Amino acid sequence: MRFFSATALWVSAALPLSNAFYVPGVHPETFQRNDEIPMKVNSMTSLHTQLPRDYYRLPFCRPDGGPKMASENLGEFLTGNKIQSSPYVINMLRDTYCQILCQVRLDGDDAKQLRLHTKYGYHNNWIIDNIPSATQGLSRATGEKQLHYAGGFPIGSVRINHDSSTHAPDSKLLAKKKFHSFDAYVYNHVNIILDYHQPEDGVEGYRVVAFAVEPMSIRHRYLNGFEWDGVSSDGFTKPLDSCPTGRHVTRGDIQENQIIEDGEQILYTYDVMWVESPVRWASRWDVYLTEDHMVPAQVHWYSITNSILVVVFLSLLVISILVRSLKRDIAGYNNTAQLSDEELEEQIEESGWKLIHADVFRPPQNHPMLFCAFVGSGCQICIASFVAISFSAVGFLNPARRGSLMTSILVFYMLCGVFAGYMSSRFYKCFRGRQWQLCTLFTAVMFPGLCFCIFIFFNTVLAFFHSSGSVPFLDVLLLVFMWCGISIPLVFLGAFFGYKQQVFTFPTVTSTIARAIPEPNSMLLNPKLAMVAVGMVPFAAAYVELFFIMSSLWMDQFYYVFGFTLVVFLILLITTSEVTVLMCYQQLCAENHRWWWFSFITAGSTGLYTFLYSIVFFQQLNASNMIITHLLYFGYMFLLSFATFLTTGVCGFLTCFVFTRRIFGSIKVD
Repeated sequence: MRFFSATALWVSAALPLSNAFYVPGVHPETFQRNDEIPMKVNSMTSLHTQLPRDYYRLPFCRPDGGPKMASENLGEFLTGNKIQSSPYVINMLRDTYCQILCQVRLDGDDAKQLRLHTKYGYHNNWIIDNIPSATQGLSRATGEKQLHYAGGFPIGSVRINHDSSTHAPDSKLLAKKKFHSFDAYVYNHVNIILDYHQPEDGVEGYRVVAFAVEPMSIRHRYLNGFEWDGVSSDGFTKPLDSCPTGRHVTRGDIQENQIIEDGEQILYTYDVMWVESPVRWASRWDVYLTEDHMVPAQVHWYSITNSILVVVFLSLLVISILVRSLKRDIAGYNNTAQLSDEELEEQIEESGWKLIHADVFRPPQNHPMLFCAFVGSGCQICIASFVAISFSAVGFLNPARRGSLMTSILVFYMLCGVFAGYMSSRFYKCFRGRQWQLCTLFTAVMFPGLCFCIFIFFNTVLAFFHSSGSVPFLDVLLLVFMWCGISIPLVFLGAFFGYKQQVFTFPTVTSTIARAIPEPNSMLLNPKLAMVAVGMVPFAAAYVELFFIMSSLWMDQFYYVFGFTLVVFLILLITTSEVTVLMCYQQLCAENHRWWWFSFITAGSTGLYTFLYSIVFFQQLNASNMIITHLLYFGYMFLLSFATFLTTGVCGFLTCFVFTRRIFGSIKVD
């Protein structure tokens, strides 16, 4: 599911971009000459619908005895992967020339489904030796061959009939508008290009280091007008008039494309080409992770530089405003004992934040239990995010171990439930709450419960649409067990230790009657405006990297520069802390003692800008007009933005909590 992929990236020293490495658990596989190399097929995907589909849902060739599921982990199921066997026969260093795979006759429903999936730009995702297929095509600008390493290769192309010169292989026009007059063509021939490398460490055999597919649409015909029934073995031995003899098929050999129409006989063929490569096995993922023509490394450095400049500017601002003002205020407050009553009254009227010393640590009047649950959930997400991104940055979670990131983030989040219960219980005890069992339960089920309910709703809808993104029932039960059997007890365990701790001590005594909050004398001091506008500053420090992260989530791009992600994540938290402290100080000077919710929402408003940015980003997807596509995207982006709200909110609040205790502990109060 897309949400779990998104959560894995958020609740988941830059690494060298050209020297990838493998960690224990991923070992090279060596093949001898003529050894069979299994090729697997994954779910078909589309940027326009965001609904993954089972490969064998369409009229493609099936292996003898039916397709078999490859072993998958929980993370692969949750991210919509459905890896199965294929009928393609590939042998090490054995070239194949226009090998006939099968013949399929399109009936009414098959033709309709294949035509519809071609219209919405679905792509095949094949795997050989754990390497996803790259796509070899022609550049529209230069006409030269080029490789694209993400997103698989399209199942076909479309041509709008009103203009025979209009060719839209990516189906952008058809995905956005309902064209009824168009022709669809299936890519029924593929050139499978495999690069191999012979190990230099004394190991006998060969290793696969690259895998690319060049799809073509060819209307095949047998020599001498032979017609194959698709069942007998004669069709495998008869020569094809549409294929050259003794060499591989090229685009220049195509005489007519294979159209998708009811009653058509589609003959599927393939070539296999082996090319020796100097690339070592340990570096074979480099081209996937450093596709320079898509995401230059300089752009990531620009993102880091931009973020660092924001942090430096904010740091200087905080130092110049807070440190100087606080030193002057504290010195003035501590010298009031030497002043007369009139001078003392005048001094107090000039500065305001000491006036609220008897109210500043008053518990929040509105929803204190909800506040504690937000603090606990935010700590859980923040710590799990840091751990997951750190493990990814050092290489333990990488694309070669498919599904490992998703599985790890679930485990990290579950284990961090201890921190959620501890922080929630400590603040609830500080607020003198009496329903600690209800508060702990609310903390344990609030955010994961919201995610699970939305996940179950979307999973049901995806099952109704026969999408491979729907998670099997047994895996849903496993998630329920992890949540109810492990996560919730860990939250209660953390709460147990939290309630045993001493109550937070405050440097001032809280009065019985709350002090009235004066009206702000400036629009800039309006707390509602601050709570909405301040989140723009931390968002500005991270939005460049956010674009690449969202591209990997919704546009099937590889993302592996978690070193950059870790730096940006830390910069985001630092920026949030600084700007929140600055605004909290301004509110205290305005004699506004209700800073608990103010600090949390002010810092958490970064999540609001994340959601607003997702609306802008959605326009780049060229998404279809299907309601389910909009629901999936905005539903999961809402959950991701809410997680951002909790993460940045708790970071800003805890910083203000320490700041407020320190400044009020530095003055002498009668």
